Amino acid sequence: MGLETEKADTRIFMDDENFPRSGGPALPEAEKCAEDEPDRDPHGLNAHLQLGFEDVIAEPELTHSFDKVWICSHALFELSKYLLYKLLTLVLAVPLALAVGIVFAVLSCLHIWIVVPFVKTCLMVLPSVQTIWKSLTDVFVVPFFQSLGRCFAMVNIRLDQE
Repeated sequence: MGLETEKADTRIFMDDENFPRSGGPALPEAEKCAEDEPDRDPHGLNAHLQLGFEDVIAEPELTHSFDKVWICSHALFELSKYLLYKLLTLVLAVPLALAVGIVFAVLSCLHIWIVVPFVKTCLMVLPSVQTIWKSLTDVFVVPFFQSLGRCFAMVNIRLDQE
């Protein structure tokens, strides 16, 4: 943050203990108790989505905005991220959960009742198909390529440098 000597008419007062250093929004006491709940992402599937203000907006050492602008920007970023996420999950979470549940149910049903039996049937029939295929290639394909190989075996290539 830069050191400014200008005086502003408006002032923002924030205690250091109330300003969130973790990158998360400043939550009231009632919502801070909710943070004691179990982890909703125990396998870390969305670990790459844990972005803070400093991960998105960063000012180089020589170009700093006013301290008040930086603090307000940080607060608005965190507030908008927090509120829009809550609003979007309120509107989209239940319908998308229903749609994804239906998709996974259909895929599970197809896999259990169609794909696995088909693969098992193919693997069961495959040895007899393999025997028939080997016989057909031994009768038709192998003699053709053997005679083709004998024809080209008599071809000699000589390179002369002129």
